[in-house]
Amino acid sequence: MEELLKILNEVKPGVDYETDLIGHGVLDSITMVTLVLQLSDEFDVDISPVDITPENFKTVQTIYDMIQRLEDE
Repeated sequence: MEELLKILNEVKPGVDYETDLIGHGVLDSITMVTLVLQLSDEFDVDISPVDITPENFKTVQTIYDMIQRLEDE
């Protein structure tokens, strides 16, 4: 989880990551592309277009859960 927060802070610093990231506009399309690329590289997972949904990127926890699921596949 700490590595995920580090990546999020690199991609978009100064944000309250305890909030709804999609609903509050924290993750826009450009940020999402950057985030997906960094998460894929860091965690060695394949985040497909099917995985890029508001449900998977709503909170830090949902992003973490997605990464865990993809690592198990």
